[in-house]
Amino acid sequence: MSRYRETHDEELVNYLVRSHHSGRLSRRELLTRASALGLSAVVLGKLGTQAVRAQDAPLGTYEGKKLRVSVALAESERTVFDDVVVKGFKDATKGDVEVVQIEAADVITTLEAQVGSGNIEIDLLTQDNNSLAPLVDKELVEALPDAEQIMPATTIPALKEVLKFGDTYYFLPARPNVQITYYNENRFNEWGVTTPTSWDELLASAKTIKDKAGIGKVSIQGAPGGPVGVTVTQFLWEAGGDPLKINDAAGVQAFQFMHDLQPYLTPQYLTAKFDTDNTYLLNESSVLAQNWPFGVNVIVKDGGKTEVKAYSGWAGPTGEFHVLGGDVFGVVKGTQNKDMALDFARFFMSQAVQEQLTAQLGWPAIRDDAFGAVEDWQQPYFDVIKDALTKVKSRPNVTYWGDVETALSDAFNDIVSNGAEIQSTLDSYQAKIDAAKPPA
Repeated sequence: MSRYRETHDEELVNYLVRSHHSGRLSRRELLTRASALGLSAVVLGKLGTQAVRAQDAPLGTYEGKKLRVSVALAESERTVFDDVVVKGFKDATKGDVEVVQIEAADVITTLEAQVGSGNIEIDLLTQDNNSLAPLVDKELVEALPDAEQIMPATTIPALKEVLKFGDTYYFLPARPNVQITYYNENRFNEWGVTTPTSWDELLASAKTIKDKAGIGKVSIQGAPGGPVGVTVTQFLWEAGGDPLKINDAAGVQAFQFMHDLQPYLTPQYLTAKFDTDNTYLLNESSVLAQNWPFGVNVIVKDGGKTEVKAYSGWAGPTGEFHVLGGDVFGVVKGTQNKDMALDFARFFMSQAVQEQLTAQLGWPAIRDDAFGAVEDWQQPYFDVIKDALTKVKSRPNVTYWGDVETALSDAFNDIVSNGAEIQSTLDSYQAKIDAAKPPA
């Protein structure tokens, strides 16, 4: 790039940023114009730095240093991540960033080898928020006593509990996630169905839809493992139960309801999960389904199904609850790049960056002031996401959660899909959960 072009671009960036601060450009207009000019990463770097400095924690200068970040992303997500986050951070700090793709299931063994040998090749990791206990138990991540000062003041409060073990912070928010409830407005109007907000209404609506359509078209995620684990956990909470204690009265009530709902579900519910549920809504195998927010872009924007709307969901006897999903940041124990890692997290959490990840990828923001860049058509869906995020709970962060999830999945299969007797089946799986619990 010529020196003239660099100077010209810098002048454009400064003009755009000044126009925003003077009120002549909204944040959305600013970021739209910057993107059209190919300057979005530079603008984000300036805005992200300013947003951080407003918290009295300036980004450092890291020329000649490289930060290695472990993150698992789909190909489409990686493109946006590289442009918005990686390039923006490089422009803001002059440091380099290497993104290392490691799947969540492999993070623990990889870090054990690195920390154990003292050969640290990852500085900062992102990890599923339900897989954090082993990282703390095995002392693979640094304690973060200054986490409250590092996080933006506008961080959504419900996201914070999962970041702590005891009274100590070990993690920072990265990418929260929460299921919302999608429904086909055209079919609901045609069949005289309203969006169900209670278990009784859900059962009644499912019956009506099957009667009108001739086949079940309500979906709950029943694919083995994680998908059904989320489904069962939410129903247990809504009955006042606990996924670590499934054979009490609340557990029986939750499984009884899922059993009663099963005849009115879409036949595809056993394969329903994060990706297939979008397909079922697109081809109308289902007209009511809970799924993660990335479905908004897949179904409405890319699929053209503008009749698919969303609301937060239904409540059980003790209320409406959603599993808090998503990833968090952890600083690897023993890294020599801790300051750079924390600055990367700060930059990622800045308002400008969060706005772009929300608008371009459909990721829920970690802060409640970062939804301003979404397009008009997206706004109703993100209002729903913000509502659902006020009703989230963190799953028990225990080292044996994999065994718990297997028990939930197997109990669902036996009771809901195959009609097994509820109490004795839950007693059997409770025994397996108890056996998996480490000795005190």
